[in-house]
Amino acid sequence: MRKHIYNMKKYNLFRFPLFLLTILIITGCNRNSMKSGKDSSQATGWSMKSKDGGFQSKKAFKGQPAGPGLVFVEGGTFTKGNVKDNVMHDWNNTPTQQYVRSFFIDETEVTNEMYGEYLYWMEEIFSENFPEIYKAALPDTLVWRNPLGFNEDMVNNYLRHPAFQNHPVVGVKWQQAVNFAKWRTDRVNEIILESKGYIRPGAKMPDSITDGYTFNTEQYLKDPENAYGGKMNSLAGDKAKETNEEGEEKVKYSTRADGDLLPEYRLPTETEWEYAALALSEISKDNVYRGKKKFPWDGDYTRSGKKKNVGDQLANFKLSDGDYGGIAGWSETGSGITTNVRAYPPNDFGLYGMAGNIAEWVADVYRPIIDEDANDFNYYRGNQYKQAVIDENGKTVTIDEENASYNALPGSLLEEVLSTEDVTKQQRVNYSTGDNRDFNDGDRGSVRDFQIEGDYSRMYNAPSEEDGGEERTTLINDEARVFKGGSWLDRAYYLDPAQRRYLPGNMTTNFIGFRCAMSYLGDTRNSTKPRKR
Repeated sequence: MRKHIYNMKKYNLFRFPLFLLTILIITGCNRNSMKSGKDSSQATGWSMKSKDGGFQSKKAFKGQPAGPGLVFVEGGTFTKGNVKDNVMHDWNNTPTQQYVRSFFIDETEVTNEMYGEYLYWMEEIFSENFPEIYKAALPDTLVWRNPLGFNEDMVNNYLRHPAFQNHPVVGVKWQQAVNFAKWRTDRVNEIILESKGYIRPGAKMPDSITDGYTFNTEQYLKDPENAYGGKMNSLAGDKAKETNEEGEEKVKYSTRADGDLLPEYRLPTETEWEYAALALSEISKDNVYRGKKKFPWDGDYTRSGKKKNVGDQLANFKLSDGDYGGIAGWSETGSGITTNVRAYPPNDFGLYGMAGNIAEWVADVYRPIIDEDANDFNYYRGNQYKQAVIDENGKTVTIDEENASYNALPGSLLEEVLSTEDVTKQQRVNYSTGDNRDFNDGDRGSVRDFQIEGDYSRMYNAPSEEDGGEERTTLINDEARVFKGGSWLDRAYYLDPAQRRYLPGNMTTNFIGFRCAMSYLGDTRNSTKPRKR
């Protein structure tokens, strides 16, 4: 009996430390869950998904999806500029090493069909009350005329005839391309809101400006109650309506923190366009590029070396004087003018038409020198910082039917947009003024004697008549915009993505179009799969 009791005590004594250890483990687990649980704050331990209110976190965000028509381009380091002989002696594309953040860019140039959809909306919205705004969106079809050529059929048919619907749109000014991108941003985000139940189906198709149904992304994010001309609550979808304890109906809006809406469509920067056109992943091995590229494809020639299409031209360009496509029965490029945007093979990023067919507007203001000493990260010249106008009640000021005029909206796209003003001079480490188009190249800081008084914007201008000289002859100013790539009208020299040319932003031609880009918000890579090493 005593032996039995002794054995029981021995057994209990043996179990006691195990019992204490179990308690400590459970306590430790509880403490850890309170510190950084799946649905709780790592900073405070408070719940971030409480239905009773409180801070909400979008922990389930899976990354930014690609918008319609866009292809993901993973960023990286590359040599921007000329890597072959500069036979034209432009000296405006000397090599510099740059880093580009990941971004999205259109798979093809904007086509006549895509631009036609834009014109349809512009006509529906503005033709009655603001016909000038609709007219300002129209491409210049007269660019096809030639004093010594017969192209009147192109003047009448190129933009709207179905035979050309998949050809790139031309005759567009730089500002028209910018306005198209803004319109596209709003239409894409509007249909996202409908798909997620924030607005009811059918609200996104207005009859005219007087309905007040037109949508602007920035205004929705900053002042959602006044979206759709103050009719947002009446257009809310069922999923966006909530009822509180008092039985009052409340409308829920999508915010930046939700991550539902996409960033804006815009023109690509020159650096982004050149990086996307080169598609250097084709010649990369591990963490280095093996060689250089002078075309969007790998190789030194414009003809294919692949067995299935050996000898075929890889882009639509002018072969020689009077030769835009070879002889009959042996056509080598396009149709003499532009061609279908997918007529030639894509580059390694999956992008079509980055050489030939048409040249393309990019976002940058032109200067002959790329100042990599000032910046070698996401290089871009053309920043003009704006801020929304806030009234005395703390609300954003919008331009609507009552206070809008064509002068207030020069070629713009919506009757209801945020009223903005220039950022005034500030004492900051990173910038001091809102308009940085002249930064280090024509402004006060770029002249030898910064105390000199006078006009600093004439760095590139010849003497004016007031100075007793001739008229000014340069086109380099803050309105000059870069266009990249070769076209159906160019020789093979301009198929090199490094080539850069410029025109005043209000000029139109029959060989310049555009494509859109979008910033990528997140890590450089949009894939969770590990890389092979």
